[in-house]
Amino acid sequence: MRAWVLLSAVLWYLTGVGWQRSSERTGKGFIYGKPGHPVKIYVKLHHNSPILACMDYKRAKKETVDPTYTWIGPNEKPLTENNRINITKTGKLKVEDFLEALSGLYTCTLSYKTVRAETQEETIVKQRYDFMIFAYREPDYSYQMAVRFTTKSCEGRYNDLLFRVLKKILDNLISDLSCHVIEPSYKCHFVKIPQHGLIHELFIAFQVNPFAPGWKGACNDSADCEDITNRNILQARDRIEEFFRSQAYIYYHDFNKTIPAMHFVDHSFQVVRMDSCRPGFGKNEGLHSNCASCCVVCGPGTFSPDVDVTCQSCVSIRIYGAKSCT
Repeated sequence: MRAWVLLSAVLWYLTGVGWQRSSERTGKGFIYGKPGHPVKIYVKLHHNSPILACMDYKRAKKETVDPTYTWIGPNEKPLTENNRINITKTGKLKVEDFLEALSGLYTCTLSYKTVRAETQEETIVKQRYDFMIFAYREPDYSYQMAVRFTTKSCEGRYNDLLFRVLKKILDNLISDLSCHVIEPSYKCHFVKIPQHGLIHELFIAFQVNPFAPGWKGACNDSADCEDITNRNILQARDRIEEFFRSQAYIYYHDFNKTIPAMHFVDHSFQVVRMDSCRPGFGKNEGLHSNCASCCVVCGPGTFSPDVDVTCQSCVSIRIYGAKSCT
């Protein structure tokens, strides 16, 4: 029997199992470190982080002898496994149910040996990898809308009556989505229409947001409540847009030669999305260019006390996700 066959048989008998080399690729979803360059990672609040590999991609393609891995968390203490921290024997880290306070610098040190074939001389090599992990949320959507209606005069109570009736109709249209109309206003203007004389028009503006009284009940205790409210506000936007589209249809098809003095001005409906962030989160396209549309947790030295879009400066803050300057 050949020696290599005998050796294989002995090894099989001693271990009772066989194994295969496996190559781990970026296609498996691992995020590798970059020597000398911190890797920024954004994890949605209450979701699991991607799997972080304690090595760079180039090293992962090579054989590594006697590797050891040491992970240090944002509190500058060694990471140990618990209900949120998962570290494998091959040094891969995953953080589950990510929270604001888990944001920060995660550092891994890979230690391995190089062995000279001729002398069996061993040399220990160490390489450090830095990962900056940030919690983020999706922004809360609201919509600023504007429409115009013709009117007989800028004087009189009918303009105010139309305004109140329109708001009530729109509120009823979207009430089942826990959305409502806020900050409604209108002004009356004289408008010169080409090839026509002056006409009076009401310029009506209002905002639609998904936080009508009782809106939290629509979330059903979901950790991703903004996903639900954003879905609701998108439906509300579509319903309102369809409502005004139907007004234009009525104007052109249901009236013959008699046109009411007060009617919707076709093509006057305008809508703009407005984003806001929950307290403790904000947008910063310069700092977080890879997550520019995200509401990223406010870092040390900053805070956000309300539903603003940016984090404000406060030098005394040392934590992530601060909601006040204390």
